[in-house]
Amino acid sequence: MLKIHSLKNIFSQYKPFFVFLSKFLLFYVVFTFIYKVYLNHYDVAKNEVDFFTEVVAKQTVYLLNLFADTSHTFPHEFESSIKLFYNHKYVARVVEGCNAISVMILFAAFVFSFSTQWKKTSLYIGLGILLIHILNVVRIALLCYALYYYPDYEKILHGSIFPLFIYGVVFLLWILWITKFSGYVKKN
Repeated sequence: MLKIHSLKNIFSQYKPFFVFLSKFLLFYVVFTFIYKVYLNHYDVAKNEVDFFTEVVAKQTVYLLNLFADTSHTFPHEFESSIKLFYNHKYVARVVEGCNAISVMILFAAFVFSFSTQWKKTSLYIGLGILLIHILNVVRIALLCYALYYYPDYEKILHGSIFPLFIYGVVFLLWILWITKFSGYVKKN
């Protein structure tokens, strides 16, 4: 009986944490599952690229062509990706992971887990996803530009600097959500 009482005290004491964790895991697992089901509609053996990845590649080329009309895409011959050309040179490939959908799901799950009002939460998630998408396209365009002029720095550019850019923005959006909009931080 003492153990059950202790567990109730622990749950009661840490209830906000358990509520956060439950909401986060529920949202993240459900939307990751939905995304995986969506991806299963594309045949990797036939080098099919999902719709969102195609959109990101096309919007990246559009952005690059605002500054120099020499960028284009081409389907990769041997894998499920899209080749990006800048100044007629193959500089990068856009794969499923480049579309930032998994980052958007992570962002939305965190915001949802700190939600108090459905309308405000939905609006913030929608605007946040839009901002992440736009910044992701900018990130890929800048990466193409950087890889064209500095191909020797591909590892640090692709592996460190540009991921820090997108994850840094997500982190700042989370901080903004918690401190200004979620209703969890009490104003003095």
